[in-house]
Amino acid sequence: MYKLFFLLLVSVLSLEAKTISRTQVIMATFITISLEEKESRYIEDGFKIIKDVDLSLSSYNPKAKIFLLNKELHVGLDEYSYEALKLSKRYYEDSDGYFDITIGSITKKLYRFGEEERVALPKELDSAIVKFKGLYFEKEKACLEYGMQVDLGGMGKGFAVDKVAEYYRINGVESATIAASGDIRCLSVCKLGVENPFSQKNLLTFETKYKDLGITTSGNYNRFVESTKNNHLINPKSKKSQTKFISITLIGDISNADLDAYATAASVMPIKKAYEFLDGLGIAYIVLQSDRELVISENISKFTNNLLINYAVQQKPRYIYYKSQK
Repeated sequence: MYKLFFLLLVSVLSLEAKTISRTQVIMATFITISLEEKESRYIEDGFKIIKDVDLSLSSYNPKAKIFLLNKELHVGLDEYSYEALKLSKRYYEDSDGYFDITIGSITKKLYRFGEEERVALPKELDSAIVKFKGLYFEKEKACLEYGMQVDLGGMGKGFAVDKVAEYYRINGVESATIAASGDIRCLSVCKLGVENPFSQKNLLTFETKYKDLGITTSGNYNRFVESTKNNHLINPKSKKSQTKFISITLIGDISNADLDAYATAASVMPIKKAYEFLDGLGIAYIVLQSDRELVISENISKFTNNLLINYAVQQKPRYIYYKSQK
């Protein structure tokens, strides 16, 4: 059995009139799909797609392709697992190696996030094998070097959201919200809130400026062992949990898998490199640093309307630093 992680770091605050919402537990979290009443027949189809993605990408389900890859070190791939591995290779290259799904050798094998969790010992971390080149795959099969494991948690939920959104577009569904914890796709315009880890109030709220935008949040304060010093966002180069950022929220018109992976990668980068990386993506970001400074990208108004900030840095008057996107 594995634990349920409720990482709703971004929440849908309001929906259009005559909207039907349903929630199920899939991918070890709460998945909520909201459609207009006239199109609500597509809700169950959306859940089925997410279940199919989970059956392919899960590292917990004994029947899933990635679980079997980790267990047997070789597996026949299906369409979803091959596409996810191919995307992960691109994310690895785009992020200069900071997005590396072979971090599973630490997250799955040592910390055992989502299972019988423990704190990894320094000597165990030193000997953990994290190298993307130890993963070999082609369209129909994949294999791993001995001692390695794969963890697609850094992009899997975003990938699942994309598959549902793609199905809805094909079927002419124009008003839908698909939310998988911190990964949300708004096919229509919606209002969202970003969770404040220090208060019951939202960090901020905003409305998406136009249709079909993706939002994702990666945070270190909901999934850890004993303390946030042992959180699940682990730098694949140093093999240590990141401590520079509390949360990173990305907003853009690229895929949710992209947003999910890029938020994961930026979370484990050195601060300067993280901002340079994010500035090059053409998306907006909201970053809460470990020093509690809130950093909002200069281009936030390109993607949002009615931005309302409820956060004061360290109990001081509101201080927001808009980082230049140059």
